Amino acid sequence: MKSLTAKLFVQFFKIGAFTFGGGYAMIPLIQSEVVDKNKWMEAQELLDVVAIAESTPGPIAINAATYVGYKVSGLKGAIAATLGVTIPSFTIITLIAMLFTNFSDNRYVQNAFWGIRIAVLALILKAVISMYKKCPKSIISYLIMAMCFVVVTIFHINVLWAILASAVIGLVSQGIGRKKQGGEAQS
Repeated sequence: MKSLTAKLFVQFFKIGAFTFGGGYAMIPLIQSEVVDKNKWMEAQELLDVVAIAESTPGPIAINAATYVGYKVSGLKGAIAATLGVTIPSFTIITLIAMLFTNFSDNRYVQNAFWGIRIAVLALILKAVISMYKKCPKSIISYLIMAMCFVVVTIFHINVLWAILASAVIGLVSQGIGRKKQGGEAQS
């Protein structure tokens, strides 16, 4: 039987090797492996990991793999999961960089990339739907979602500012909600 660290490496290697389109496209596979198959964490905790991984510097998939690996198997697990998710991408992108200039005008290559882009869009949409189902639903959460969409897509505000503003709004709104509940309980 494989050690837990080796299993982390293999699982994240598969995720890195068979997911095209970057970190967001990897989220459904990470959820499948981490939550559904291996039960290393709960769905809500993974949702929190994705939020943290998105708001910290670096690629979301690497940040998420590092966190999951550390939670499951400490420093060795973090290293194993991080290497597992990055080695396939590094290898593939190195090969593509070496070969792409020779084949970029090839009609078959262009058609293949067109198909891959469509598939990636579907994977990202699946991740959005999955995350939406697990998010708390309230007027405040819908307002935060709309605000982030508007400031990032229309006003081209840096995503980091939208995330920080969302965190502040969440802290304030939850703090106010708790104070109201505490006040009602004392009445």
